Parts: sequence; C-alpha cells; structure tokens
Amino acid sequence: MKAAVVARYGPPDVVRIAEVERPSPGEGQVLVKVHATTVNRTDCAYRRAYPFFIRMVSGIVRPRRRILGTEFAGVVAAVGEGVTSFAVGDRVFGYNEGPFGTHAEYVAVRADGMIATMPEGTTFAEAAPGTEGSHYAYSFIKCAGIEAGQAVLINGATGAIGSAAVQLLKALDVTVTAVCGTANLDLVRGLGADRVIDYTAEDFTKDAQTYDVVFDAVGKSTFGRCKPLLKPGGTYVSSDLGPGWQNLVLPLATRLRGGKRVRFPFPRSGQEVVLYLRDLIADGRFRPVIDRRYPLDEIADAYRYVETGQKIGNVVIEVVPPDPPH
Repeated sequence: MKAAVVARYGPPDVVRIAEVERPSPGEGQVLVKVHATTVNRTDCAYRRAYPFFIRMVSGIVRPRRRILGTEFAGVVAAVGEGVTSFAVGDRVFGYNEGPFGTHAEYVAVRADGMIATMPEGTTFAEAAPGTEGSHYAYSFIKCAGIEAGQAVLINGATGAIGSAAVQLLKALDVTVTAVCGTANLDLVRGLGADRVIDYTAEDFTKDAQTYDVVFDAVGKSTFGRCKPLLKPGGTYVSSDLGPGWQNLVLPLATRLRGGKRVRFPFPRSGQEVVLYLRDLIADGRFRPVIDRRYPLDEIADAYRYVETGQKIGNVVIEVVPPDPPH
C-alpha cells in the first residue's frame, strides 16, 4: 500500500511517500481502507518530536511509528478474530493516537477503540476531522465541569479545537464568547458563538465581562493575563503547557490557594467519546470546519501549511480522490 513515511524527526521534508506492507487485522481489530485523514497539531508534534519529552513515548533517536496520522474515515476492509461490532463494508471514522498509521491507504485499529460508524449523509472528508480537535475540546469541557447556563470565553475559536469547542458548548446550552481575527468573525458567529471579540481590534483580556471558564484553545495567553476575566471560583484551561510549563504546576498551586483555578485536562479516549461526537454530527450540532484539502501525495505541503499557524479548523488529506459531483 501507499503511505506517508517518517523515518527521522524533522521538518515537513522528512515525510515521503513510499510503498509499504499492508497491515493485517489482529485479534479484536478491524482493517480500514482509509478514504480521508487529516494533518493536525498532534501529527506535527510527533513528527518534530517537540516538546522533547515526546521522544519518551515516540522513540529517543528516531520514530518508532513510521506512519503518522491520528484521524481516519473509510470503509472496513476486513475484521480480525472476535470482532462482532463491525462488518466488512461499514463506513467508519475515528481516532488512533499512539498506534497512529492513518496517513496510509489502510490502517488496522482496535474495534473497541475510538471508532464508530459514520453519520448518515456524511462524506469521508467531512467525517475524518470529526475527532481530533473535538475530543480535546470535549476533554476540556469535562475537566472544567462546564454546565448549561454558564458563560465561557474561548481564545482561538477558529482552530480545530476552538471551532469544535464553540459548537460542543452550544450543544450544552452554554453562553459562548469567542475570540478570533477580523476575517473569521462571521464564520465563528455561524458556529453559534453568542458574542465575538476581534483580537486585532481589542485585547480580549481587558474585556469587561467575567466568565465561569476561560478556555485558551491556542495556548497563546496565560492564567495571569486571563485571571481578571474569571468569576470568583472560575476556571482557566489551556491547550498548551504555557511558559515554563506553568500549566502543569498551577493546577495544584491554585487548588491549594482556593478561589480561581487552573486545570490542565488530559485527553479523554474511549468509544463513548467518538459515539458522542457522532451523535452531534448526525443531528447537525457539530460540523468540523475544513480549511484545505490535499491528496496524499502532497501531504508534506499540508504539514507546511498547518505549521504556519494560520489554518482555520482542519486540514484534510484525501487518500482516495472523492467522487466528482453529479
């Protein structure tokens, strides 16, 4: 099969297209013929081995997993021994961080992992970006204990995580204030944000309103700057470790002091997460935002674009060219 192979850590140029052996589904696995996948921040971090501690799990000198890719949408091509929850021909989508392997024509994944049948009426390209940013957003929402009726500010509402967070929060009946640039104000309003702040025109940390939760979906601010935005007992969460990795230390420090708190959530996994996301996609409450689409042969260009920091939502890799419109 054809796959995007990473033999060493480095810039996008280390990614090359090669013919490799097709995997076979083991016990409890399904083999998926991948139609679409994505390039996201997780893929970039593992390809670069940055932060450095990633090497502790990915390989000290060189990558243990030569084929990256976390998200996938495709068709079940074969099932391993003991699998009864999926059948050959099922249209499925999901998330496979750790084993990776979705930047290829086929990937073997656990049938009890983050995989589900695709929502009816959804294309492969639309389903593929439905899990990475959204499962991080879901994890932040759960960690912060956000409930209906609360007020939340999202900094970075146009990325994969932020754009998903706006929609997942609105599905919970939360009042959302979203921060983005001028060009994307209408996009973010269309996602459901109740109020939008243009960061090029004003400093969102000077906002007069206060919030139950401030969610920095791009990791470009800090608890210190956002603390005045929080209501008494409010919570700050970030998608980044912060300067000096402070977001790993502050959760304990702020808990001991009481009052306004920092939480650093770890991603939630499991089939129940992808099933929840599938239901939101199916009833129209969540629509993954797609910025650009690339064929597998141009995946290095997709990596370059993602690393500009300018992407809106998700970048999709079409492993199988889509059918032309009728």
